[in-house]
Amino acid sequence: MRFLVPASTRSWVEVPVDSHFPIQNLPFGSIAREGAPRLVSRIGDLAVDLGLLAEAGLLPLWLSGAKDASDLVRWEDPLAFRSVRATLAELLESGNSRLRDDSALREQALFAIDPAAVRLPMRPGAFVDFYSGVHHASNVGRMFRPDQPPLLPNYRHIPIGYNGRASTVVVSGTDIRRPHGQTKGANDESPSFGPTQEMDFELELGYFLASGNPDGAPIPVDLAEDHMLGLTLVNDWSARDVQRWEYVPLGPFLAKSFATSVSPWIVTLDALALFRIGGMPQDPEPLPYLQQSGRTQFEMVLEVSLQTARMSQPQLIARSNMKYLYWSLAQQLAHQTSNGTRVEPGDLYATGTISGETEDSAGSMLELSWRGSRPLAMRETGEMRTFLEDGDVVTMSAYADGEGYRVGFGELRGKIVPA
Repeated sequence: MRFLVPASTRSWVEVPVDSHFPIQNLPFGSIAREGAPRLVSRIGDLAVDLGLLAEAGLLPLWLSGAKDASDLVRWEDPLAFRSVRATLAELLESGNSRLRDDSALREQALFAIDPAAVRLPMRPGAFVDFYSGVHHASNVGRMFRPDQPPLLPNYRHIPIGYNGRASTVVVSGTDIRRPHGQTKGANDESPSFGPTQEMDFELELGYFLASGNPDGAPIPVDLAEDHMLGLTLVNDWSARDVQRWEYVPLGPFLAKSFATSVSPWIVTLDALALFRIGGMPQDPEPLPYLQQSGRTQFEMVLEVSLQTARMSQPQLIARSNMKYLYWSLAQQLAHQTSNGTRVEPGDLYATGTISGETEDSAGSMLELSWRGSRPLAMRETGEMRTFLEDGDVVTMSAYADGEGYRVGFGELRGKIVPA
């Protein structure tokens, strides 16, 4: 079975040149049709109903009635989704007439995407957020511990993370309500409770698991990617003033748990295989259970745009790259299970904020405005932003450019609404 779709492959489906969804991608998602959720893939601007193709005998019958990506990983072979995607690619190739020439099935199985009908691509049973963006961690250290080294002593030895809230993971397009919380200013005698004044976004990637670890057996770092269904774009919203007051000594809690947005499409590692690169140098050398070699990272552009209520179009405010992760996806999962933690299909893991090396590549408002001391100017209206205000829309995007095509995640969008 050919899991990688060559760069030269083209489809009989018309795909715009700048689309994130050529035949080389074919991600998994979920869309409601006539009120019922359906497992789909995507090519160009069209969704592909995998259940209908299964009922027609073109895909495995067990996909019939599948609602989302959770139905891809419930079977005996947790990697069966790889063959589903490979078979779909064959059906959509320009020279394959089986689906192309069946007009009735084609018109029923391929349909335009209604953004309002898009659902979570997978139902997460657990959510973990790591802190693997080394430039973000360094920037935060410089801001809050100016008299100490930017990184804490354990950062280069251990993938830092915390358990988040799976119940508040929402799909792109869902409005984000400004949360209440307890805060205390530097000159306040006592804390107060009210809406956050420092609403922020965090530019991240994440991955959903396709299989778990029976009996909590540690997952070896070299096998960790075999447990991953694919990647999604993540915005782990943050209330910075709440976080600053509550995070000592145990870390984030209410400042993070109110909402985490994910993109509608799960992009498989097979679709990203041609964009692999070597990871960042790790010094000191990790302990043996975290040691990796080869191309452990991905070359992938990450972008953030902001549009205020007064603006007619969004403004690009940051551009970063996945290559700035210090700890790889595999190292994160290997560490998570190293103590015997049981993980399950559908669990969602996020990388942490991915900031680059320059001021305009920061993955949060906290860094872009440097804790509010360098307000961002909105060119169209002259408005200034240190943190997000009600009515602001944050749009994220991620993509990797190949030879004549682009593999990406589409948009991850969220609008801030009043508390």
